[in-house]
Amino acid sequence: MAKSIKIRAKIKGDTTTVKCLMTHPMETGLRKDKKTGKPIPAHFINEVVAESGGKTVMTSNWSAGVSKNPYLSFAFNGGAKGDEVKISWTDNQGGSDSGTAKIS
Repeated sequence: MAKSIKIRAKIKGDTTTVKCLMTHPMETGLRKDKKTGKPIPAHFINEVVAESGGKTVMTSNWSAGVSKNPYLSFAFNGGAKGDEVKISWTDNQGGSDSGTAKIS
């Protein structure tokens, strides 16, 4: 899968707010293909991990109930301007992706 994570990270005081948009179909496995009538296989992100300064700052476990092209926002303490934030995800079919952004 191509690079599919857009990330912004901004610091205000001691709190870094991270916003990211991930491109992913997020199929539940419950829908049927309109042309064939066959079920569309489940295909969804099941883990998202955020790292900054060599430490994990957020871990999230998802299920098929999350919408297509999910948006994620979270905040953490301890970042600094210029530090890098890395967001990585894995899905239930073995796919993965990651992206980075500098804290501004």
